[in-house]
Amino acid sequence: MGIADKASNKAEDLKGQAKETTGKATNDKDLRDEGKADQASSAVKDAGEKVKDAASNLKDKLT
Repeated sequence: MGIADKASNKAEDLKGQAKETTGKATNDKDLRDEGKADQASSAVKDAGEKVKDAASNLKDKLT
């Protein structure tokens, strides 16, 4: 996983956490849900990058 990808995913996760917290504090369910969605999206992207890294590592070991 590239550093830029990690930073982007972490930024998206933090933004989602902030939205969720703000939504809870202001009783704004839409903002809270949007924050949760941002966090889920970040987690999916992280998982995809980890799969790519694992495949690349396996390829390197086999060659």
